[in-house]
Amino acid sequence: MTTKTSIRLSRRHALGLAAGALAASTLPAPAQIVRGVGRIIVGFPAGGPTDTLARRLAESLRGGLAESFVVENRPGASARLAIAALMEAAPDGRTMLVSPDAMFTIYPSVYRRLAYNPATDVTPVTPATYATFALAVGPMVPAEVRDVAGFVAWARANADKAAFGSPAAGSTPHFMGELLIASAGVQLRHVPYRGSTPAIQDLIGGHIASTITPIGDYLPHVAGGVLRVIGVADRERSAFLPNIPTFTEQGLGRVVGRDTFGCFMPKGTPADLAGQVANLVAEAVKVPATRDALRAVGQQPFSLTPPEYAAYLEGARAAWAPIVKASGFSLDE
Repeated sequence: MTTKTSIRLSRRHALGLAAGALAASTLPAPAQIVRGVGRIIVGFPAGGPTDTLARRLAESLRGGLAESFVVENRPGASARLAIAALMEAAPDGRTMLVSPDAMFTIYPSVYRRLAYNPATDVTPVTPATYATFALAVGPMVPAEVRDVAGFVAWARANADKAAFGSPAAGSTPHFMGELLIASAGVQLRHVPYRGSTPAIQDLIGGHIASTITPIGDYLPHVAGGVLRVIGVADRERSAFLPNIPTFTEQGLGRVVGRDTFGCFMPKGTPADLAGQVANLVAEAVKVPATRDALRAVGQQPFSLTPPEYAAYLEGARAAWAPIVKASGFSLDE
């Protein structure tokens, strides 16, 4: 399969924030505070990475947007139940969704039917953070393999072992792998896991040749040398692993993508309110304690205005569509 599409944007996976509550007094207050309790909806169980981000934002937005915020977990149906809950909410500033972007960028191409239109049924506010994807190999791959070209050569000579693991079927790392396959002209079997942790455990244990996942998942293991990160999927090298070349540097300029987590409000939210919330979120993720906690797990603050974010998501949908189609992968509603 081949494709000439470049991915600069995008899906899903863990944002582990090591906490540090953020005082609302550090943020600029909007012109008018919505009275009562606001909700931040999360499509995953409590304790996960998206939930953790939502709880940090609930702390920081308290008093700045509403008198207080609660996090409402609506797990199920790959976060689509949470999107349905957002669509039922009034556009009055009391309700916000915190979600990986994949639900609005990749899902339209993955699912044969969706109960929402990602372009018109929600109001994009701003991304909050992003992480860079990377390819790593483990002890199944010979120690002399230290770059993508070496891995591709090994994979061609070892077709029975050539595989990559991802946190889930239909996830952004899954399709980053498909993009690598198309760009490098190599066959790699996809092995989906239930999260990055079991995938990396199998990588370290020598049960799978490689994994593609956000770079923060690798950081605890790199120092010990139990795995080797050999390619970073961004235009520039990662500040977290500055010695690892990008795919672009290694001749695969189309293998570029990000894992982003964003904030969304109901359809019909006034533009000035959405802009106000975007400013508050942008300030929240740049407060030193929160920023340092994000960086400790490979995350970077990332903010856009609501119109910029809407355009960002539209571009990501268009970019991922041919890659998903070429993979032949799809799911029912």
